[in-house]
Amino acid sequence: MKHLGSELQKEYALRFSELHDYRKAVWRVLIDRYFQPKFGEDLVTLDLGAGWGEFVNQFSAKKKFAMDLNPDTRSKLEPDVTFLEQDCSHTWNLEDESLDLIFTSNFFEHLREKTLLDETLSEAYRCLKPGGRIACLGPNIKYLAADYWDFYDHYLPLSHLSLSEALQLRGFEVTSCIDRFLPYTMAGGSRPHIQFVRFYLQIPLAWRLFGKQFIVVAQRPNLV
Repeated sequence: MKHLGSELQKEYALRFSELHDYRKAVWRVLIDRYFQPKFGEDLVTLDLGAGWGEFVNQFSAKKKFAMDLNPDTRSKLEPDVTFLEQDCSHTWNLEDESLDLIFTSNFFEHLREKTLLDETLSEAYRCLKPGGRIACLGPNIKYLAADYWDFYDHYLPLSHLSLSEALQLRGFEVTSCIDRFLPYTMAGGSRPHIQFVRFYLQIPLAWRLFGKQFIVVAQRPNLV
């Protein structure tokens, strides 16, 4: 576990140290223009694979948790965020049915095998309240092919369809599945002006042209 944490520290420093302010600004727009209106504010929320906290720090919620193996995450989080430094495929340090929303971005592809994803999704199901949602943003192997493997720590190729099926196998109901949402990556790529990001979110046709990441939302069923 310490070895994995050290590797994550190196990878984040290599890819994102010069992009941190820009990434934070992009996430501010994504939250304000898409994620906050979609999910609301009065939620107990977990950012799964939180990285440097660009999402969870800026997302308004009733209570906030962030889970990651990168020890640097702790120092990046705002005081109102509780840090869970642990392997996501192990039992989460959270009570049953304690969360309203789990958000994860560009994380599942870093898991080394499908059994780890299955265990992670099982924990997500356990910790979500009935009616609670999990929102999964990630690179879509269906539209990326070789580019998917340009990152050394990409292990698990997923499409919007394969992830939807994995969620359903764990008992979730998929409520929304967009195969093309955001462009691929902010690591080493161009930095469009923030105003362009705002414009992009308003034009779903642009998603069809440039989107290479899916957004899949699933719900733990309300069982009567």
